[in-house]
Amino acid sequence: MPSSIRNIISAKEARKIISHLQNWQGKVSEQWKVRATANQAAIEKGDPFGYAEVVKGLTVMQEQNPLSATDRKHLNRGLEYLCEELADALGKTHERVRQLIDKATASQPSVA
Repeated sequence: MPSSIRNIISAKEARKIISHLQNWQGKVSEQWKVRATANQAAIEKGDPFGYAEVVKGLTVMQEQNPLSATDRKHLNRGLEYLCEELADALGKTHERVRQLIDKATASQPSVA
C-alpha cells in the first residue's frame, strides 16, 4: 500500500466502493502522460475510491486497445490494493473479491 498506515474500511464502505466501481462513468485521458500522472497520483493517495477509478478507467480502456506497460502497471497495482482493501473489509478471499471487481467493471450493455 502506498501509505505506511493502511486504510481501515468498513464492510458498508466496501460495498459503496464496489457500487462506485460499477457506476463510475468518468473518462481517462487519451494522452498517456496525463493519464499516467493522474493514475499514479490516485494510487499514491491511498484512497480506495481512487483505486476503483483507476481500475475501472483502465479496464474499460483495455477493452478497446491493448494497454501500455505503464497503464498495465497502474491497473495491476490498483487491482492489488483494491483487492486487499475489500478482502479485509468484507472478510472474503482475494479470489472472491477479484470476482466481485470483475463483475463490477464488466461493460454495461449500451442502450440504442
